[in-house]
Order: sequence, then C-alpha cells, then structure tokens
Amino acid sequence: MLLTIVSNMTLLLYAVVIIGVFFFMEFVAWFLHKYVMHGFGWFLHEDHHRYTKGKFEKNDVFGLIFSIVSFLFILTGWLDGFDIKFVIGIGIMSYGIAYFLVHDVFFHRRVRLKYKPKSRYMKRVLHAHTIHHQNSTAYDGVCFGFVIASKKYDVA
Repeated sequence: MLLTIVSNMTLLLYAVVIIGVFFFMEFVAWFLHKYVMHGFGWFLHEDHHRYTKGKFEKNDVFGLIFSIVSFLFILTGWLDGFDIKFVIGIGIMSYGIAYFLVHDVFFHRRVRLKYKPKSRYMKRVLHAHTIHHQNSTAYDGVCFGFVIASKKYDVA
C-alpha cells in the first residue's frame, strides 16, 4: 500500500516536472531566439529568414543542439534508474516535438500537409510567427516565442 502511494506520488511529480519543463522551454527558446539567434548566432539563423531551396538550413543546428541535450538527459536518467533527469529530458523532447509541429510543419511547411488552422490558438501562434518573419532583423525583432503567442496576435 505504502509503495503504491509512493509510486503514484512519484508519477505525479514526474508528470508535473514534464509539464513544467515544457513551459520553461518556451522561455528558454524565447530567450535564445531573441538574444542568440537574433544576436551573435545570426550567422546560423539568418538563412531561416530567407527562402532556401534545400531541406535543411544552418538554423537546424539549434534544433540539433536541443535534441542532444534532451537525449543526454534521457540517457543519463535512464542509466540512473529513471531518475528526474529522465523526465527533464522527456519535457525537453516534448517541447521539441511541439516546436517541430507548430513551427516546421504547420508554419514553414517543411513537411507537406494540407493543414489549415481552425483553432484560435493555432491561428494566433502562426500569425505571430508571420509577424516575426516580416519585422525581424539580425539584432531587432518581435514575437520571439514558438508555441505561445500574446493574444494581441489574435486573428479574426
């Protein structure tokens, strides 16, 4: 009985950590997007703001870095008996999947889908990203988030 309570509490804690890390990653992504990608890392991010013919961009290096960080957390957490590092890695990976779907698939159409946003949320996030691409340069810009956007970007 006590073991069941402890394992249920552990599962609840892990679920809260995954959700918390997911939302924290939006802040991390916003910060890195504003101060690194549109700062000293512009040389990697610049091609993302221009049309490119290939499937890959130099900007994809940022996604690769996050993937490696997530993988290392998951691996070391798994090797240490599924400790908290494992769920932190799952939270980072969950954000990466959401980012890929919203940013790369739904907005930039890097994977061909006949998706038209219907929800107010998706319309807002995609509109904010459109505004970002229209109004951002190397060291200046707007709308740096990826999966959360201010309601001021709502589309009627």
